Amino acid sequence: MKIAIASDHAGFELKTGIADYLRSRGFAFEDFGCGPGESVDYVDYGAKGARAVVSGACDRAILVCGTGLGMAIVANKFKGLRATPCSSEYAAEMSRKHNDSNCLTLGGRTHSLEQALGIVRVWLETEFEGGRHGRRVQKIRDLEDENFK
Repeated sequence: MKIAIASDHAGFELKTGIADYLRSRGFAFEDFGCGPGESVDYVDYGAKGARAVVSGACDRAILVCGTGLGMAIVANKFKGLRATPCSSEYAAEMSRKHNDSNCLTLGGRTHSLEQALGIVRVWLETEFEGGRHGRRVQKIRDLEDENFK
């Protein structure tokens, strides 16, 4: 599995900690920015991470801004992305089991590194259950086909 990571300036420090965690666990990842000391628009960096998943260059994305909410809004504008802002390990688990989330969003101003790494760990380790949830995710795909022209 290859993971796209990206942040704006408010998420840079947390993204750096997540990158260290991924590296220490042997996960392949690509960092789409931003860099230290930059003041940037979250939209631009969220789009870079989302495009990496949509194109197939990466399997999943972890996007970080101040709250994770802006990044989720951006990522969910891309057909095929199911971005979930998760504030707990339980939410991360359910986002994978029931929603087949392929994009996790977090907040550099709302999550400590310890909290975020717990969420990331659960999100990466949890498999999609399929079954009735597969039917529901297919309904989401159908809505995308209907609404994303």
